Amino acid sequence: MNENFAIELKNITKRFGKIIASDKVCLSVKRGEILSILGENGSGKTTLMNMISGIYYPDEGQIAVNGKEVTICSPRDSFDLGIGMIHQHFKLVEVLSAAENIILGLPGKELLNRKAIADKINSLTAKYGFELDPDQKIYTMSVSQKQTVEIVKMLYRGVDILILDEPTAVLTPQEAQRLFAVLRNMREAGHSIIIITHKLHEVLELSDRVSVLRKGQYIGTVKTAQATEESLTEMMVGKKVVLNIERPQPESPEKRLEIKGLTCLGREETKALEDASFTTFSGEILGIAGVAGSGQKELLESIAGLIPAVSGSITYYPPEGGEKELTSMTAAEIAAAGIRLSFVPEDRLGMGLVGSMDLTDNIMLRSYQKGRSFFTDRKEPKALAEKLINDLEIAAPGTSIPVRKLSGGNVQKVLVGREISSSPAVLLVAYPVRGLDIHSSYTIYRLLNEQKKQGTAVLCVGEDLDVLMELCDRILVMCGGRITGIVDGRTAVKEEIGRLMTKAGGEKP
Repeated sequence: MNENFAIELKNITKRFGKIIASDKVCLSVKRGEILSILGENGSGKTTLMNMISGIYYPDEGQIAVNGKEVTICSPRDSFDLGIGMIHQHFKLVEVLSAAENIILGLPGKELLNRKAIADKINSLTAKYGFELDPDQKIYTMSVSQKQTVEIVKMLYRGVDILILDEPTAVLTPQEAQRLFAVLRNMREAGHSIIIITHKLHEVLELSDRVSVLRKGQYIGTVKTAQATEESLTEMMVGKKVVLNIERPQPESPEKRLEIKGLTCLGREETKALEDASFTTFSGEILGIAGVAGSGQKELLESIAGLIPAVSGSITYYPPEGGEKELTSMTAAEIAAAGIRLSFVPEDRLGMGLVGSMDLTDNIMLRSYQKGRSFFTDRKEPKALAEKLINDLEIAAPGTSIPVRKLSGGNVQKVLVGREISSSPAVLLVAYPVRGLDIHSSYTIYRLLNEQKKQGTAVLCVGEDLDVLMELCDRILVMCGGRITGIVDGRTAVKEEIGRLMTKAGGEKP
């Protein structure tokens, strides 16, 4: 084993029944470097990181830390070796302060020296360039502040090797740049950092080297300076992939939805959406941007009839003419009225599909909701399921497989494919490519553009501003439940959208 490597993996193999998630993977991380891990959905990235962080134990192979072979059986073993992993979903206690979360679980005296703890935290934040108040409660923090707490928690415990899973997924551009500055400072201080991300532009901007996995196997590692988005995508997919998102001009746009003064309540009866007003048109993609929890979810769910409006109106203008008031209608009433509205929710298996049911039965759910008998001929939905598998390249052995056994990317393809098969006049999609690999993501972008060309009004909530600016005709920006601006997708500047996401751009469009 090489002492120059912070972590070295040799022939790491992990099986789950007959599925080989990691197949003799050999990978190394140098001291004082940022290494990105890339791969399609199901390529084994998370499994590999879970073995390094002690969540899984490898069936075969060796792991060395700082040149010495080690055994990692639990997260405690991983911590003791100076390895820490920060997951997409933070593990913080909301009612406690930053300092209390940072020391939670550490051995020590019952009576804490709060000043000494705060001094040590302030020393760490000053060293690496963080901004953090040790006494601030977690529930009052932004997403980026919570992420800072997670990173400082690791540093406080002496972690030298940090693993981050999709660290910029819910950050504004400005917050992402601040995080990058901190990570570079950590690298300069000798820390080794591993990042799992799907954002190729971030990989090229931040990392020193990139390691690529494909179908559980290690493909190779390249220096970032010698890589391009196209070359990395080809390594991931195994073939050339065109990375251009088409954006045709809307043709003969007509008013399709008009929202006026819409207000909805969220959890604990607080206003999650307040006084929202905008119009969307046929043949356009209207992007919706904002940090997590800014009201995007409630906006789409209120239009879809899933949550009631406290005030305001939602008016639908059918392609055949006239208008229909949707404000007081439930999702079932919207479907029964023949209104061509489809919704792809954020929660794929919770709200969109039934995990225990196969592809054919999940396709049949739509016809069942429209009042047809559940015990109808299965030929038509089965044929549609087979068409989706073929057209969308869904990795499934057949239509009889339970949806929960598919990867996240394939579940998303099934859901989007089912919803657009109903030829909607309005298509609502929430985070359609969240957690998807680059190949699956471009399949979804193609589907949305096909709907646009057919005259559908598409409302798309997204978290990657680069994609929204390349895909959408207009971008509606939200902050704190309010619309803070609507910008032209073709001329918008990322920093401008970032300011609107933090209310710096104004209160109303």
